[in-house]
Amino acid sequence: MRQSFLIFIWAVIAVACSSTKKVQTIETAIAKKDTAQAVMIKEIPAVDSVAIVKDIMAKVMTHKIDFQTFNAKVKVDYETANESEAVTAYISLMRDSMMIIKISYPPFGNVANVLVTKDSVTLVKLKGERYVQKRTIAYLKEVTQIPFSFSVLQDIIVGNPVFIDSNIVSYKNFGDKLLVSMIGDMFKHLLTLDNSNFTVLHSKLDDVDIMRNRTCDITFGTYKAYNNFQFATYRKLSVAERSKVDVYLDFNDFSFNEPLKYSFSIPKNIKSK
Repeated sequence: MRQSFLIFIWAVIAVACSSTKKVQTIETAIAKKDTAQAVMIKEIPAVDSVAIVKDIMAKVMTHKIDFQTFNAKVKVDYETANESEAVTAYISLMRDSMMIIKISYPPFGNVANVLVTKDSVTLVKLKGERYVQKRTIAYLKEVTQIPFSFSVLQDIIVGNPVFIDSNIVSYKNFGDKLLVSMIGDMFKHLLTLDNSNFTVLHSKLDDVDIMRNRTCDITFGTYKAYNNFQFATYRKLSVAERSKVDVYLDFNDFSFNEPLKYSFSIPKNIKSK
């Protein structure tokens, strides 16, 4: 299993921890092979009704999943210009508290376990060079250059929209789709909604700092009804700055508000790194 893939998956789905030196080496190697083009948000007619916009966003937020616990089995595919990998991730999440992720990689089985809390990330690597590594949540921000917090990470996992801002500057009705544009402190956010039920179809984030040329696209699909809400069992995440990486998430099994399926422990006699 390529080390670069493992590092990226840990970062994107809240299970990332690697030494700074390794991350810099990987970024340099990928940058030589791959370039990313920025996609500019086209200007949309200015909002002419505050009431309409408030109504739109209220309907969007009715689809935000409210939960206490979450369990899932996820097929994860990762692609760059020069490599691709696939793993299975087993996730147990307790809202606003902790997230446990077990990563299985054929034919080696369980290769890593991760515990994420509001303050820290602990990685246990079980195959090859075995070690335990502890980092702060702030380290995820440093590695990924994305303003992660535990609440943002759990929203990404359960499929809730992230970086929603009240500063909505425009919207456009295309019949079957509705586009809403907003600007926050860090990102310009273009949200594409299904106009029939206001579920999120696509989320496009562009860095407010045009010198960074950082973009993130999240596509949501294959919604399934679960209790009183819709859950997107398919996601595509494309992250680009100097290089472009695509991650596909296929949730094969999931449940809410049931006992946590997976546990986390640190084996005895394993070295720290």
